[in-house]
Amino acid sequence: MAGIYVHIPYCHAKCAYCDFFSTPVLKSAKSTAEGIIAEYRMRIQELDGHKIDTIYFGGGTPSSLPTELLQRITAALPMNVAIERTIEVNPEDVNADTSQIWRELGFNRISMGVQSLVDDELAFVGRRHSASDALNAIDILRTVGFDNISCDLIYGLPGQTAESWKHSLHTLVDTGIEHLSAYSLSYEPGTRLFVMLEAGLITPVDDDIVAEMYHELCTKCTDAGLEHYEISNFARPGMRSRHNSSYWNATPYLGLGPGAHSYDKEGIRRSAPHNIAKWLQNGPEIEYENHIEQLNDLIITGLRTSDGLDTNTLPLAEKEALLRRARTYINRGMVKYNGTSLSIPERHWLVSDGIMRDLMAE
Repeated sequence: MAGIYVHIPYCHAKCAYCDFFSTPVLKSAKSTAEGIIAEYRMRIQELDGHKIDTIYFGGGTPSSLPTELLQRITAALPMNVAIERTIEVNPEDVNADTSQIWRELGFNRISMGVQSLVDDELAFVGRRHSASDALNAIDILRTVGFDNISCDLIYGLPGQTAESWKHSLHTLVDTGIEHLSAYSLSYEPGTRLFVMLEAGLITPVDDDIVAEMYHELCTKCTDAGLEHYEISNFARPGMRSRHNSSYWNATPYLGLGPGAHSYDKEGIRRSAPHNIAKWLQNGPEIEYENHIEQLNDLIITGLRTSDGLDTNTLPLAEKEALLRRARTYINRGMVKYNGTSLSIPERHWLVSDGIMRDLMAE
C-alpha cells in the first residue's frame, strides 16, 4: 500500500502560529495545479506499483483553491482507487455548495482547522472564522453526507485558560466528530507568535497549565469513546487516519507540490522547495538516508503511537541494543515492553521527546 500527499500552498491569510509553506497570493495557482499534475505523471513510478490506499490534500488550505483547479488535479489522480480521500478545509470555506463539490470530486474525509471555539483566541492568532462558523460548518458537512470528519484544536494558545480549553474541547467532541487532532502550541521560528514571544509581547501558558489541558484532553476523549492512538490524534473505533498512520508505520508515500515530502522503502526521501518557482523548475531534492537514519525514523515514529514499535521488524543486534538503551525507562515505567512491542504510555507522551532522543541509535 502507498499514499499520495498533495500540498496546496495557498491560504487566505497566514495564521500567527503557522510555519507551513503557504502564500495568500493566488496568481500562480494555475501553474501550480498544472505542475502537480505533471509531477504526478512523472513520479508515480517511485511508488513501484504499490496500490494507492490514501490521497490527502493538505497545505496551506486546499479549500482556498479555485474549484476548477481542484477539479483538474483530482481528475488526474486515482481518486476512485484510494480508500481514504481527505481534503483539509477551513470553516469559512464551508457552505452547502462547496461541500457538495468536494463530495463530487471524490473526497470522503474532511480535516478542518478549528483550533479553538473561543472567538477572542481565534482572533488573536489570525483565524478568519468564529466559533459559530466552525460549528455550523460541521452541521453543513453532515447534511451533505460526510461521515468522516476530523477537526484540529490547539492547546496552550496565548491567553488560553484551562477553562476556555475545556469549553473548546468539550463542545467540539460533543458534536460527534469521528477524529480529533489536538496539538500543544509550539513557537516556531519565523512565525508571528515567535516574534511576539521574543519581543516580550506575550507570555507562554505555564507548563503546569499545559499539562492540565493535556490531562483534560485525554480524559474527555476517553470518556467520549475516542482512542488515543498517536500523541496528538484521537479517533472513534475504526476511524483512525489511514494517511497519517502511513507516516508512522513507514508506508511509502508520494508528495506532490511545493513544500511536499516523499518517502519510499529504499530509504529515499524527497523534499520539494518552499518556493513555487523553484519547485516548478527543479522539482524535489533527493536525500538518501543511511541505515542509522532509517532505524531512528522507525524508533521515533513508532514510539509516537499507542501500538508502539514492533521490535521484531529490527535486525536482532539492533533490537537488543535498543532494549538496552530502553532498560532504565522500562524499569521506571516510562516505557513498556511486552516482548514484541516497545511503547510509551499515554501519561508520559508529554515528555516523550526526551525519551525518544535517548533511545535513538548513534
